[in-house]
Amino acid sequence: MEIIGITGGIGSGKSTVSHYVESKGHKVIDADRIAHEIMEPNSPILQELAEAFGKDVLNENGSLHRRKLANRAFSSVESKEILERITHREILNQIEEQLVRAEKDGLPLVFLDVVLLFQVGLHRLCTQVWVVDAPEELRLARVMGRDGYVPEEIKKRMRSQMSPVEMKKLATHVLENSGTILQLYQQVDHLLEGFQRDRASSH
Repeated sequence: MEIIGITGGIGSGKSTVSHYVESKGHKVIDADRIAHEIMEPNSPILQELAEAFGKDVLNENGSLHRRKLANRAFSSVESKEILERITHREILNQIEEQLVRAEKDGLPLVFLDVVLLFQVGLHRLCTQVWVVDAPEELRLARVMGRDGYVPEEIKKRMRSQMSPVEMKKLATHVLENSGTILQLYQQVDHLLEGFQRDRASSH
């Protein structure tokens, strides 16, 4: 089984690429989706987060107030490390379980959509790594439009992530997402065709 990693900073369009790949029938293991699932109301992870960051990071119905948690968790390096210590182990366990299942199901190709792909070492499992990138101003505008965050909140998140320059140095391929969604899809199609060709010629 071959694994392609997809990563990129906040607002880069990483999820857009993942959803497109999924719509073409490929299996995508999405770390953000897993993170949402393990933070369901009453989950042990949510209780740990409330103890670490304050009870008010939970809404009255017991669900997570994501914006409040993000603002506190990305306010310092120490806070970010606490967040990662609480959530990463479980997310990595779930990713591993899904990879084992995909292997058992005989899937030839799986995509891993993970923001911290390089930081947690998952890139070492990948045949290729695709980094999605866009100019910072465009990324800011996208996140403001999507999540309603103010620029300073988003910049805090950006600073807490690996820089796009560093990511691109480690990438097998870079998808430039500063044009239309169609132009992004065309780049994905091109990479998929190239990958399938390479696999066919090596078998």
